[in-house]
Parts: sequence; C-alpha cells; structure tokens
Amino acid sequence: MTAATSPVEAVLTRATPEARRSVIVGFVLLSLAVIVLFVFAFGSEEGEMATFNLGLPGYANQSLAWVVNARFLSYLVGGFLGFLAVRRLQRANLRRTDLALGVGLCLFVLSFLAWAAAGQAFSLVGMLRSSVTSSVAITLGALTGLMCERVGVINIGIEGQLLTASFVSVVLSSAFGTLAGVVGGIATGALLGLLLAWLAIRFRVDQIIVGVVINILALGLTSYLASRILSVSQDLNAPERVPSLRLPFLADTPVLGPMFFDHNFFVYGMFMLVALLQVALFRTRWGLRSRAVGEHPRAADTVGIDVFKTRYRNVIMGGMIAGFGGSYLALTVISRFEENLTGGIGFIGLAAMIFGRWTPIGALAAGLLFGVSTGLSTKLGVLGTPIPSEFLLMIPYVATIIAVAGLVGRVRAPAADGQPYIKD
Repeated sequence: MTAATSPVEAVLTRATPEARRSVIVGFVLLSLAVIVLFVFAFGSEEGEMATFNLGLPGYANQSLAWVVNARFLSYLVGGFLGFLAVRRLQRANLRRTDLALGVGLCLFVLSFLAWAAAGQAFSLVGMLRSSVTSSVAITLGALTGLMCERVGVINIGIEGQLLTASFVSVVLSSAFGTLAGVVGGIATGALLGLLLAWLAIRFRVDQIIVGVVINILALGLTSYLASRILSVSQDLNAPERVPSLRLPFLADTPVLGPMFFDHNFFVYGMFMLVALLQVALFRTRWGLRSRAVGEHPRAADTVGIDVFKTRYRNVIMGGMIAGFGGSYLALTVISRFEENLTGGIGFIGLAAMIFGRWTPIGALAAGLLFGVSTGLSTKLGVLGTPIPSEFLLMIPYVATIIAVAGLVGRVRAPAADGQPYIKD
C-alpha cells in the first residue's frame, strides 16, 4: 500500500487487516455521529439543560455539578465524531485507531447521557462508582482466564468456579464469619482449578468439554444444595455484608474519591491483584516461564522448565482468583445466595480477557468498560428513558458481543492455548 492509498482503497484491493479495521472504525464513528445528530440533538428540546452531579452526599464538594445544554452538546459531539470518521476513512496512516474509537465511544456515551437526562439531574459520579463495583467480578474472572491461558489451558469453567465459590462463601460466612467465607470461597475455586488441571493436563481431556462440565456441575449442585439446605436453614443464607473501608483524604477527592477510594477490601484487592500480576507476568522469572509454557511448551521443557508443574500451579492460582470473585458476589453484591447468581459473569470475564489482549491491565480496562455498560443499564432505568427496560438489560451482553466480534482488532492468543502437552 502506497502512502497515497487511503484505507478505503486498501479495503477494496484486499490490503492489510489493519487497513480494513481502520475503515470499519471509520464507519462505526460515522454511524455514531449520525445517531448523535439526528436522534440525540433533534430529540432534545431547545434550551433544555442536563445536570450532571459530580458529588455524592457525605463527601466533600457534594454539591458540585455540571450543567450543559443537551442539544448544543450533541451538536458538538456529532460534529467531532464526524471529523474523526472522515480522518479514519481518508488517511492511510493507521496509527491511533484504538484511541480514536475509544474517544468516540466515550463522547457518544456522554451525548447519550445528556439526551437521557435532559431536564433532569443525573448522578454521574454515582454511575461511575457503581461501574467500578460492577467491574470487580468481571475483572477477577478475566484474571482467572488469563492465568490459565497464559500457560496454554483454556478455562471455560470460570462461571462454575464463581458460582460454587459464592455458595460456599455464603454458608461459611453465615456460620463462622466473613473471613471463613472468603477463605472457603478461595479454597473452593482452587479445588475446581485442580479438577480442571487434573483432567486437562493429566488425562488430556478436551479443555472446552471440561469447562462445560464444571459449569453444569456447579449449576446443578448449587441449585440442589440451595433447595435442600438454604431453603430449610435460612440462617445459613444470611451472611453479614462486607462494609466499605473509606480511605482518609483520598475519598474526599472530587469525582475520583467516591469512585475509587471508598469501597470494601474486595475492590482494593482487585486493583492490587492487577498491579501484582502485571509486574509478575512481565518482570519476573515466574512470568517469563509461564509465558514460555503458553507459547512453546516443548522449547520450555528443553531448557528445564517443568511444563506440567507450571500449568498445574497457574490453573490452581487462577481458580483461587475465581474463588475470591465468587466471595465478592455473595458477600457484597446481594449478601445471600440465589440460584444462578453469576448470570453469565464468567463468560463476560472471558470476553474481557480477550478484549484486554491477555494482559492484567487490559483485563482491568475491559472490566471497567463492561462495568460502565452495567451501570448505564441501571441508571437509565431510574431516569425513565423511552428505551424499554429489556433493551437496557441487554447492554452488558451486547457490549460483550461487539467487543469480541471485531472492534478488538487483531489479537493473538498464546500459541499453545488449548493444546495438551505430551512429553517424549
């Protein structure tokens, strides 16, 4: 492709995948611009204002707010999205495609919120805070999959690990306290991780089938035990809700304080895990060996790395992370166990892992993105938008499909992902 060739011409001549993706992003941005201009702008009354509250009761600057003209904002956003789209479609320079898409999506959401909140007050900080809490289980599920797939083991059973750990956490926490519940949930996740590793590594059973079996087993077992035990002994389904730990000074920071510095230890633990795994995976010997086993296990075995031990260890550690996530769902989100409590969070976590390109930081960013979609569906229902509630509930799952179906760009899983290793 010459310097004068545009991405559109490149697509017509079947050029590089990067050029095709640039064109796809350009058309996506153009579509968003049309929606903003012809739906949000014309759908807002002239002079109608939207109020975004940037504070919460009990925090410093709780009365801080941003008042904006909904129609004027839509005009600005629509024009800028159109500009970004034209730049993507006309230029052969394919850099910053992801940045352009990210900026465009953020502006589209902002315009959408202004249209939905026109004439009303909307707690923007409240939505962002709930987005962070909604992202915890998704991010932990993504980290679980990442730990397994980085050593070449596919873990489809994250959903089952989360669900089973939630049940055990509720029972133990109700009987012996929060600490026992969290430890029990982590141990349960580790045992299911061991089961996955044993079947996939020792007996070389198809890893997809093993994961499906774990999910079905977890759903059936927890549903049976809940109907037989928790329905009779209600005191075993009443754990104490984990309280928030407000960090002094940081929690009073405008906007960022309520979002990140007034949560329970599960949220802080998620951020610590992401930072620890990011460093460990790319800056330590353990991380190098894990990545080597996932990319080329035979070469790793040749230089003295125990492939089987590495895979066992990482899959079990991934199960422990899933157990931690299951404890969060049971002890924080609803403080009780309900049948099929996870509701597909494990599968969304897998999508977040792919969207995050098999990196901890990427998994966190993807988890926050899906958390925002969940927060939007909740807050928009409160605003009474004309969008049916069924469509609002679909937002997290639609975002998952879009993220995995094409807007992620070119991603490459570890080369040995899903391949059993046979030692000569």
